[in-house]
Amino acid sequence: TKITLALLKRQVMSVSFFGTALVQVEARLGKKKAYFSTKVYIKPEEWNDKTATVRSRIDAEDLNAFLFDFILSLEQTELNAWKRGKQCTLTMLRESLKKHRPKEIDFVTFAEQSIEDSARRPATKENLKTTIKALKEYRESIQFEDITHTFVQEFERHLKERGKAVNTIGKHLRQLRTLVNEAIAQGYLSQDDYPFRKIRIRKEKGRNTFLTNRELKRLENTEITDEKKRRVRDAFLFCCYTGLRFSDFTKLKNTDIVNRRGKLWLSLRTQKTDTEIDIPIYLTFGGKAVTLIQTYGSIENMTAIGSNTDANKSIKEIATQLRISKRVSWHTSRHTCATLLIYEGASITTVQKILGHSSLRTTQVYADIMEETVVRDLKRCGRQRVETMVLP
Repeated sequence: TKITLALLKRQVMSVSFFGTALVQVEARLGKKKAYFSTKVYIKPEEWNDKTATVRSRIDAEDLNAFLFDFILSLEQTELNAWKRGKQCTLTMLRESLKKHRPKEIDFVTFAEQSIEDSARRPATKENLKTTIKALKEYRESIQFEDITHTFVQEFERHLKERGKAVNTIGKHLRQLRTLVNEAIAQGYLSQDDYPFRKIRIRKEKGRNTFLTNRELKRLENTEITDEKKRRVRDAFLFCCYTGLRFSDFTKLKNTDIVNRRGKLWLSLRTQKTDTEIDIPIYLTFGGKAVTLIQTYGSIENMTAIGSNTDANKSIKEIATQLRISKRVSWHTSRHTCATLLIYEGASITTVQKILGHSSLRTTQVYADIMEETVVRDLKRCGRQRVETMVLP
């Protein structure tokens, strides 16, 4: 047999590997050929055809060592066959590779281990785990060979039958795709069997929920006797006044409150986008965030409100109690902050700075235009027109 390395020069459909090519081993026996995947994907320009090695990469030395060992294992199989007086066949080489495959586990077990071992943020891990839970509800046992194009379609149908919203279904499919890509990267699945080809993940653009000025005042002025719910209500209001995400709010420290020339600012780096934000809390919403901090003695006394799930449940119950007929979640506070600031006349770029967005387009998603804003702006335009007409 003749064993050589070659680069499979074709575009790979997976998002994770798009624009790369597969390094494979070509084995010849007479006129017959067999190809074995090394599970290594690189850009075509990173491959040296003459030396059959990887080049122009920081990890080139490690990859070449891995490829050398891969070929060496095949050559060892051929040598062992020769020692036993047997002719090495392509099937024999293929079977030898099976012995070195990763430990046999099912897809769900792999996914759970992959999530726990990753460096993802805790909130991201929790999100991925919701997809694992949905998969378990769909099917008790899922092997790697089960992950096919049909499986993805049937899983999507299952979620629809369970009454899941379009965006929830899309979230589960995207997270399943992430886990599938990791399984491919670790050699548990073949790129050739990529199940998300021609799968269109739908996303429905919904209207962002926010509280009006009247609803916000009702929330502020309502007496809540339950201490836990009152703390959640106050934390929610703080996020309405600052636009903070739940993850950033619960991580706040007293050191994030900065005194600048006698004025209090909130200065921190966001977890999700790693963006530095500075909010003059002595100014926004009349300094109500400062009043809340003073009520609790420190910001850290206010942030102990439990998990996102528990806090969301409490704020929904409070909204129902106040007869607010909207689908209120913790993220509603962020929408409320952006919408009311724009209503009060703040520019979209100022709101962008407060929310910590790198793109103005992202901020525009939050900037709902209330009917009152339209009326106010048109009245202002009308006054300006009249003033212009009466000028000498």
